[in-house]
Amino acid sequence: MANNEADEVAGGDATDIQASDLDEFTHTELCMLYKESADSLRFAKHLQWWTVGSTLVVFFAFIAIADFVGADKTFAKVLTGLVILIAMSAIFALILYQFWQYNELLKIQKIADHMSSLFRDIRKLKSRREANIHRYVILSFMIGSIVWAGCVAFFGIQHIAK
Repeated sequence: MANNEADEVAGGDATDIQASDLDEFTHTELCMLYKESADSLRFAKHLQWWTVGSTLVVFFAFIAIADFVGADKTFAKVLTGLVILIAMSAIFALILYQFWQYNELLKIQKIADHMSSLFRDIRKLKSRREANIHRYVILSFMIGSIVWAGCVAFFGIQHIAK
């Protein structure tokens, strides 16, 4: 039973699996580099979500501050300018994190090319196109969340300043 499952994942018979051509030390080195890239990828994703979350908190804190101090039109303009500046900065950071992830994925792919055929087959279970679609849909959602929250903060501050 277990062999049949392994055969399906490998795309064939267990005897079709080709080991890596690398010597033991180079293989170990590539495994370390693979782990570092995977960890960097996770960290960049964490930073993306942290950026979105902290930006939303700051926007809603601006609304609370405007309400607490009874913002006049001048203070509302300052807060509105800060909302725009923070939104643009956060979106820029999200895009930079996306490029960082892309570079880490390129390194992972380059490393995978030198691993066993089973390793490559398992990595191909999710197509590159599907992964890119997921990645950019999530990025769009993150950017949309910041824009939406920025609009809510803008109109909230304007409403309080009247």
